[in-house]
Amino acid sequence: MLRMKAAGIDAFGGEVQLLELAAPAPPAPDEVVISVRAAGVGNWDEIVRVGGWDVGRRPPLALGVEAAGVVAAVGEDVTSLAPGDAVLTHPLPLRHQGAWAERLVAPAALVARKPAAVPWAEAAAFAVPALTADQALTEAAPVRPGEWLLVHGAGGVTGELAVQLAVARGATVVATAGPSSAARIRGDGAHAVFDYHDPEWPTLVRNATPSGRGVGTAVNAVRGGAATALQTVADGGHLATITGDPPSPERGVTVANIYVRADGARLAALVAALADGLLSLHVGATFPLADAATALQGAVTGRAAGATVLTLEGISSDAADHK
Repeated sequence: MLRMKAAGIDAFGGEVQLLELAAPAPPAPDEVVISVRAAGVGNWDEIVRVGGWDVGRRPPLALGVEAAGVVAAVGEDVTSLAPGDAVLTHPLPLRHQGAWAERLVAPAALVARKPAAVPWAEAAAFAVPALTADQALTEAAPVRPGEWLLVHGAGGVTGELAVQLAVARGATVVATAGPSSAARIRGDGAHAVFDYHDPEWPTLVRNATPSGRGVGTAVNAVRGGAATALQTVADGGHLATITGDPPSPERGVTVANIYVRADGARLAALVAALADGLLSLHVGATFPLADAATALQGAVTGRAAGATVLTLEGISSDAADHK
C-alpha cells in the first residue's frame, strides 16, 4: 500500500503528531488528487482535533481543511482541471484525509485555480477565512451600499477580510481591533477603529453612527464577543457571528451563527479579487509539516500576526516514495 506523510491525530483529543497514512487511491470520476504545497492552520483545526467539528472522517486523521497545491490526477468526468494546474480548496466533507498531508482528495467542484500572482502560502490560508467572511456578508447579514457595519475582531484574518469585502460593497465600516492592528484596518478602508480592550467600545461604536442609533449589521469574529457586539446593532438589524456563540435575539435583531460552507465557485471569485489586489491576506508565520503542533498552538493563541501556514517543501511530492 502506498503511504504518505501527514500531520494529525490518532484519536480525537490526541496530540498533533507526524503520521504515515495511506495515500489516496486513483480519483473517483468527480475528484482530483492534489499534491499539497502548503496548507492553512486556524483555530478551527483545534475544534477538529478535539472532535467538535465533524469534517467527515475519523482518526487516524490528517488535520487541515484548506490547502493549495498542484493537481496530480483527475477523475474521468473532470474537464475543468488537468494535471499540473495550480489550485486551492476547502474540500469539506473530506473524501480521504485532511490538508496537512502530501496528497489531498477534493471534489473538482470545490477546487479553484490559483492565480499566478497569489503566492502558495497566501493561497493555502485563504479559503476558510475568505468564504466565512463572504458568507457572513452575503447570506447571514447581507450588507448594502451606504449601510453602517461593524466588524468586531477586525485584526484577525477573517475579520480583516470581512472589513475589505464590506468596504468593497459600499458599506461604511467601523471596526474593533487591538492597537497593533488599528492602522492596518484603517488602511483597509474602515471609517473608524476602536480598541476592543476599552470596555466602552460598544457605546463608542453607537455614538459614531448617524443619530447614535447603531450599525445596521455587525459581524462578530471574537470568541465570546457576540453578545457584546449585539449592543451596537440598531433595532431590526442583523448580527452574524462566526465563533459559535450566538446570543438570544433582541429588539428585532436577526442573529445568525455562521459555519463555513465549501463553495468552489465563490472561492474562485474571491481568489481572483485577491490576485487583483482588491483583497489582501498577510501570512504571519510558516512552519514545516513536522512542526504542525507548534503551528496549531500559535494559531489558537493568536501569536502570529496574520495567517499561519504549513509548508510541504522538501517533502517528496510522490507518495509512492513512502511505501
